[in-house]
Amino acid sequence: MKHLFASAAMAALAVGAAPAPADTPDDQLVAAFTMNNILTMDPAAITGGEAVQVLNNVYDALVQFDPETYELQPRIAESWEYSDDNMSVTLTLRDDVTFASGNPLTARDVKYSLDRVMKLGLAQSSGLSSRGFTAEGVDEHFVVEDDHTFTINLPQPDDPQLILMYLTQAGIGSIVDSQLVEENAVDGDMGQAWLTNNSAGSGAFVLGDWRSNEYVILTRNEEFWDGVPEMRRILMRHLPESQSQRLGLEQGDIDVGFTLAAADLSALEENEEIAVETVPSAGFYYLAVSMEDERYADPKVREALRYLIDYEGINSAIMPYFGVERQRPINSNAFGALDDPGYTLDVDRAKELLAEAGYEDGFETTIRVISEQQFLDSATAIQNTLAQAGISAEIITGDGGQIYGAMRDREFELLVGRGGGGQEPHPDSNLRAVIYNPDNSQEAGLTNYQGWRTSYQDEELNELIETALTEGDRERQIELYGEIQELIDTKVPSIQPFSERVVTAAYQDEVTGLIINPWITRFEDVTK
Repeated sequence: MKHLFASAAMAALAVGAAPAPADTPDDQLVAAFTMNNILTMDPAAITGGEAVQVLNNVYDALVQFDPETYELQPRIAESWEYSDDNMSVTLTLRDDVTFASGNPLTARDVKYSLDRVMKLGLAQSSGLSSRGFTAEGVDEHFVVEDDHTFTINLPQPDDPQLILMYLTQAGIGSIVDSQLVEENAVDGDMGQAWLTNNSAGSGAFVLGDWRSNEYVILTRNEEFWDGVPEMRRILMRHLPESQSQRLGLEQGDIDVGFTLAAADLSALEENEEIAVETVPSAGFYYLAVSMEDERYADPKVREALRYLIDYEGINSAIMPYFGVERQRPINSNAFGALDDPGYTLDVDRAKELLAEAGYEDGFETTIRVISEQQFLDSATAIQNTLAQAGISAEIITGDGGQIYGAMRDREFELLVGRGGGGQEPHPDSNLRAVIYNPDNSQEAGLTNYQGWRTSYQDEELNELIETALTEGDRERQIELYGEIQELIDTKVPSIQPFSERVVTAAYQDEVTGLIINPWITRFEDVTK
């Protein structure tokens, strides 16, 4: 039974390969992850990081992130230039890229891909829609200058660098083969039905086959413009159970496990043949308050809560593999991010602030938290430190829909959660998620803004966030983001991060060239 995983995997491939040897073949990568949220392979319609993790390997983007520095790098666009007024960016495309079909990739394919996302109005249109792009305006927004020159015109004052950051990601940034897609379009659907189960990209791999909640098979694109990858085939298996991933790694039946629990990761670190790697991700674990509650509307109470979180203890005992200590609402890999202000657990200071607010005897409250271990353990730790200052907190658990649903409905008191943007290493990605709130009315229903969910609105911060976003001088922009972070220290907003999210994977130590972050993972450089 030792090689049940490998034999089952190769049977699933169903491509006439020889029986699996003791270890996975040298030219095939077997990766285990969770694919519950993969419902389609259409780049315009995907949701969640799992589908991004697959399609990053199938489709190219104009630009990409350096996995170490998170700086923008060329990909299909070999260079780009921002206009003097920061209202457009013109990209020069490589002239040697072909799709897997053999069709050349030109600026017309780039326009078709972006037009398609906006016109279909599916999940991936939301990012550009939030920046003012519309289906009706695609001919003004996206302009073909010639076969290898493409311009993006911003519909409103913005930072064109942030727009390019959006376009690094599979989904909104995926460039599809317009000719192949239109050949397979039905009744003007722009290939939506066909792309559910097929691919039309120029990436290092081609979608071979996939079955929902079972597996995804990627086959090597022999015409890949950046050199044929060493891996002939990628098998991405749906193994949601951490222990199954651990067993597969220990037996040599899988090469990499992307979604392992802390206990299994800790055990695998003792295995000399397995590497365990942790890298930065996006967003934070945080304690949130509702400003609808008059107690938490008092900044002294919110400041007291800052001193009732054991940042060091939570991150050392609970968060390994999930988070690292972070107290500012800007991810540390974003440009302009400041070092932490240095909050510590200080019960005496918290008691002083509570007394100044009129709560010298404390009060009773509730903490909502989803029923996953790192969330529950963090909430329990906070419950204990709150109690030291006289705040008696009842923990209310539930699934993500129940807990974040209460937050979206503004029906909570305290909440331990995770979020805060950051998929793009730009301060605006975090600040717009956590702080910005343009309309605090109940009728506005701005549930995408965590500021709105917590009923927090500060006009001064709103204005500074908008000013920093549109500042064309990069040095001055960085200064502005520094000023915003320092102002947040004094204003004490409704969300206090205590840990910055990280992601961890375990893999056979013979595997090299693996990118762990699922938002930028590509297997084109993997060797064994």
